[in-house]
Amino acid sequence: MALIHCDFFSPVLDLSTSMTVILPQPTTSNLRRNMNWRHPTLYLLHGLSDDHTVWQRRTSIERYVEGWNLAVVMPDVHRSFYADMASGYHYWTFVSQELPAIARSLFPLSAARKDNFVAGISMGGYGAFKLALSYPDRYAAAASLSGVLDIVADSHDPDPEYQEELRMIFGKKRRLAGSPNDLFYLAQKVTDSDGLKPSLYQWCGWEDSLFEENVNFRKHAREIGLDLTYEEGPGEHDWDAWDEQIQRVLEWLPLRHAG
Repeated sequence: MALIHCDFFSPVLDLSTSMTVILPQPTTSNLRRNMNWRHPTLYLLHGLSDDHTVWQRRTSIERYVEGWNLAVVMPDVHRSFYADMASGYHYWTFVSQELPAIARSLFPLSAARKDNFVAGISMGGYGAFKLALSYPDRYAAAASLSGVLDIVADSHDPDPEYQEELRMIFGKKRRLAGSPNDLFYLAQKVTDSDGLKPSLYQWCGWEDSLFEENVNFRKHAREIGLDLTYEEGPGEHDWDAWDEQIQRVLEWLPLRHAG
């Protein structure tokens, strides 16, 4: 396994940014089969108050992925809610378009849908489902741990500082319901289409302040027939829960042990 911290210039953001990458070593059998072997990839997203280093610092993600043919790409998107900000940078275009292209140009990563997955916590859980539901032809599976899955309900939080932050991200006259930032809308759009549909994994703790909106998304997903694996249990909005749950996500993903 190789742990790589990569600083690079993003033309989309027009600034230098960073990502942390866990890269498995090609196995002898893979190299014998194909000298152009490309690794399946998990894009692992951080929450509102974190950055691209948090998964490495707060979990044993490097140890957990050992033994799998899986690369892990952890980008930095600051407090953007994985959106093209109204007053800020275009982080949605960055993470959905530019990041995969740059990562694949630097590392041997597969571009095949069956080999691409995305997961995240809190704001990153929202970003993970947003990516998979916006581009179901690119991602085979997505996982949300304690995700902000009902952005419309979340936007009614009365905290003035949070409201100001949302104005910077989504605009002063934001209309989130029925927009490309609304996961309920995106889920309905995917199920109404004849195209590919990603598998989803969702977990939230009973003591988490986001538990109710997670239950609401689960109800919606099941009503419209999404392929959703849902779990809940004891847990707060913290890394004790997420360190345990990311291991369950890795077990759930359609991965094969290195050999």
